[in-house]
Amino acid sequence: MTGKKGYLVIMLMMAVFAISLGFLIALPVWRTEVKREKEEELIFRGKQYVEAVRIYVLKNPGRFPASLKELLEKKCIRKLFKDPMTESGDWNVILSPSSAGQATTAGAGESQVYVVPEKSLASVRQPVILGVVSASKSPSVKVYNDQESYDKWLFYYGQDPKKLPKIVYYGESSKAP
Repeated sequence: MTGKKGYLVIMLMMAVFAISLGFLIALPVWRTEVKREKEEELIFRGKQYVEAVRIYVLKNPGRFPASLKELLEKKCIRKLFKDPMTESGDWNVILSPSSAGQATTAGAGESQVYVVPEKSLASVRQPVILGVVSASKSPSVKVYNDQESYDKWLFYYGQDPKKLPKIVYYGESSKAP
């Protein structure tokens, strides 16, 4: 009887080993799948903000929102979405250079936008919100508009996906808002 128990223990150990090996192989694939789903959600949410800004401009000719909450208050977006790529869910907001009274080009026909953390928006004088971008600097699985990190996946009104503007980050330059 003890011989059969020994074989049973060995077979059980082999089964546990095989299952563990399967989990080790499946885990990276599962993580990549989860990341891809979050990326699709980021694109969806970013485009919702672009559409909300477009609707805001149609309802208020010549004006842009000064906060994301204003988009909700004016019924341009059904809810304020969180950034799916960060734990806090806080976006970085894309502002027009006119927020700082600067020209809209960086030189040689290159356009320019300012990126400000949503929490720092109150310190910007007369912000002109164009859209949002993720606060995450992590590399992406997917390439979006030729960009491979989430902080470069820009979603803003008037965007030309074929031309990435010069991005000036909050506090990066004395000309920043």
